[in-house]
Amino acid sequence: MSMPSESDNQPTGTARFADGKTAGSAQATVVLTDRGIAIDTGGFAPLIWPYGALETAVPLSRHKNRDALLTYKHQPGATLFIEDPTLLAGLLERARHLSTSAQRWRWAKPVIAGVVLAMSIAGAISLSNVRPAATIAGWIPLETREALGRQVVASMTAKHKRCEVPAGAAALDRLVTRLKRGSDTTKFDVRVVDWDLVNAFAAPGGQIVLTRGLLAKAGGPDEVAAVLAHEMGHGIKLHPESGIVRSLGLSALIELMMGGSGGTLSSIGMLMAEFSYSRDAEREADAVALEMLKGSGIASQGLASFFERIEEIKSERKKGGTASKPSGWGRTLEVFSTHPMTDERIAAARKVPPYAATPALAPADWQALKAICGASEDAVKH
Repeated sequence: MSMPSESDNQPTGTARFADGKTAGSAQATVVLTDRGIAIDTGGFAPLIWPYGALETAVPLSRHKNRDALLTYKHQPGATLFIEDPTLLAGLLERARHLSTSAQRWRWAKPVIAGVVLAMSIAGAISLSNVRPAATIAGWIPLETREALGRQVVASMTAKHKRCEVPAGAAALDRLVTRLKRGSDTTKFDVRVVDWDLVNAFAAPGGQIVLTRGLLAKAGGPDEVAAVLAHEMGHGIKLHPESGIVRSLGLSALIELMMGGSGGTLSSIGMLMAEFSYSRDAEREADAVALEMLKGSGIASQGLASFFERIEEIKSERKKGGTASKPSGWGRTLEVFSTHPMTDERIAAARKVPPYAATPALAPADWQALKAICGASEDAVKH
């Protein structure tokens, strides 16, 4: 059986489908037919989800929603995540019971206490204009997010030791403590790993990793503080957790919240390595970083100067043409690909009004932080 042909009355696009039986999700071709949503993941025949049996925790609004997470009454655990504006608009026309107005009307009817509570939560989400994935990510208990983050870090840094030279570790603790003064969030686990890759990344539950390569390339402690604040921004906004929600689907997420299976947990590291934050997410993390830097009395210009430094390195690589390219985890995690630099972001950091600031670290602490890995693994090998 083939997918229905596309016409003016049958919007077509792509979405992420999770069947609720296996971990992970797959890209699917979606057509809004007269019968319902046709979902084709490349199997023998597309699934048809009739509009009347569709449900969503977040009511759809033409002006507020940028994505939708759908479930189907007769396929428990399965989810369909849609971001295509054309599909969202078409869905509102065909499944009016998912709209904000329809949902509010139902809330007014007598229902059992559990349904009332669920609808109230959904109403609060719709009025707050929060994206579904981020909202669901916030429901994950902190203990679960921290455990998940440790699993992610262990998977992604398995071949690289944690750097723990005492003087460097003390300097890092002082930097983290200072940055936390500029934020309401107080719990982060920050580490440096002995890896020549120039990168930093945030994992769920406030887990943050910096690499030896990043410390070596940074122009000073203010740049490292800016990068660290940016990654804290991702953590505060729950961007890592939101990415997991989108990629795994609700069924696998529930499994993780209940303790998780070995198979699901072992795939999380690879899944995180494939994440690429949206421009909106990067801008959000930048905005949080700039606020943290100001609240900590650290110059905001470090963020712009680090971005510019990365752009220079990229330009040099392109001109040279012979520079070795990382493989495996390195290719995926490299800061050049996972943190796209834009003139807009650099300009935003540059235009922050001046304020009283002092260096992020004293000179001695900066030298200690750069030496936190001691004799690097690469130096020992050679």
